[in-house]
Amino acid sequence: MIDLYLKNGKRVTDGSPIEIGVLGKKIVAVGHCLDGIEAGKVIDLQGKYVSAGWIDDHVHCYEKLTLYYDDPDEDGYKSGVTTVIDAGSTGAENIGDFYDITRNKITNVYAMINVGQTGILAQNELGDINTVQKDPLMESIQKYRDFIVGIKVRESHSVVIDNGVVPLQKAKAFQKSLGGNFPIMVHVGANPPQLKDVLDLMDDNDILTHGYNGKPNGMLDESDNIRQFVWEAYRRGVTFDVGHGTDSFNFHTFDIANAAGLIPYSISTDIYNRNRVNGPVYNMATTLDKFLMYGYSLSDVISKVTVAPADNFNLINKGHLKPGYDADLTIFELEENKEVTLTDSNHNQRQFNEHICPKMVVVMGKAYQIGE
Repeated sequence: MIDLYLKNGKRVTDGSPIEIGVLGKKIVAVGHCLDGIEAGKVIDLQGKYVSAGWIDDHVHCYEKLTLYYDDPDEDGYKSGVTTVIDAGSTGAENIGDFYDITRNKITNVYAMINVGQTGILAQNELGDINTVQKDPLMESIQKYRDFIVGIKVRESHSVVIDNGVVPLQKAKAFQKSLGGNFPIMVHVGANPPQLKDVLDLMDDNDILTHGYNGKPNGMLDESDNIRQFVWEAYRRGVTFDVGHGTDSFNFHTFDIANAAGLIPYSISTDIYNRNRVNGPVYNMATTLDKFLMYGYSLSDVISKVTVAPADNFNLINKGHLKPGYDADLTIFELEENKEVTLTDSNHNQRQFNEHICPKMVVVMGKAYQIGE
């Protein structure tokens, strides 16, 4: 006897039939057809696609902030995302409060701790280098070791002011103390610091987010060639994450990067209240549509919000549709011949004729209809 039996689903990889059995908070059976199943609840997926639960590894969902904030459930399960990772909204001074708030959410919520103690109370949280202290950060990571999955450093001029790459240098030292494989996500934007100086400090334990922006301090030179130091970082294993956001994904930049083979490992939204309500982000599905538009297969797109973010942040029980993994699932349809307008962060628009439409999620074994 199991708790939940999902039948008549469709695999993302090849469209073949898939059925799933859930006991408690775990997947216990996956197959084309599960015979002889007795379950407390049966859901007929009626041919809809089912994948491991989507993971958005760059959101801002600490509700008590004023700049970048949201309700994790609005960014999460209500839009088909079963797990969100807040990207440094809180630091050592307020991450405990964030942890307490998120225990009552349906969506699985994790956090990167901001290298600065205050988190993003103001845009320039790293303008005072004295906010970057090792002991409080280490104590928080130890206390909330099942919640804090990485360190976040925002390396753009409005954040660091005159401190350049010093916050990242300090974060790299902290990372070494943690054993090296504790990930750091680095936000890039307007200079100084120069993108080269940021990337030169990063290695295969680090994640670059916002890399496909259209800013002068971006990956393209004046002749629209990808800068050599960007290729060097990519080839030595720095993880490139989309981090769409309000200002950080540009179609022209991605046209060139994609054609050259500099493709993102993971797709994230950088969603928060304003760009969820007013765009251009809106939700994860809309972000995924943009990569379908670029010719990525449905299977590849979904892997970039399941397998990839789970790998980025060592979420060893998530990201796969296999027995033994957490019972997080996203059920969705692919609406074809549906005209949609897709907008990048610089108001450029393109038309596309497919749309990913989430219909249901299972979060830690419990099913929720989307839109009801």
